[in-house]
Amino acid sequence: MLFACEGNLKEVKQMEKDFLEPQSKVYDLNLFYTDSGSVRANLRSTMMLDYSNRAFPFREFPEGIELDFFEADSSKNTIYSDYAIQYLETGLIDLRTNVKIVTSDSTILRGPQLYWDQRQEWLFTDYPYDLQLPNGARNKGEGFDSDQKFSTFNSRSNTGTQYIQDQ
Repeated sequence: MLFACEGNLKEVKQMEKDFLEPQSKVYDLNLFYTDSGSVRANLRSTMMLDYSNRAFPFREFPEGIELDFFEADSSKNTIYSDYAIQYLETGLIDLRTNVKIVTSDSTILRGPQLYWDQRQEWLFTDYPYDLQLPNGARNKGEGFDSDQKFSTFNSRSNTGTQYIQDQ
């Protein structure tokens, strides 16, 4: 058997192009997440591209994000990144380029890339990082994983200056 069909290649390419485009574009985003009347997070970005129409849906922030998290005691932790992708099915956020986290106790973590698992509340990277603690102690290392409150911090390799208080 032989079958043949006739079609317009330009029309087919146009349909493919529409699928590759984002479902929506949002400019000057200022999104608040609330729970039981309390603000839990505030996300700010100059642009968000929503690819929810894909088989593996994601949101892209090509111009970066600034994200504040508020704890029950109203303390604030902030994440900055020049680029980010949020994978909707897995809850994983890929933060890239000039990633900086500032915690409520003034701990500052910097690195080129960081993954944040929202569901597990866990941060990790294989890239170099620089950690500055509120007491001035510094730690530079190659790769780490930690809970998002930094109460458990596992570094693969590191060097730094630590200050120990005499008792």
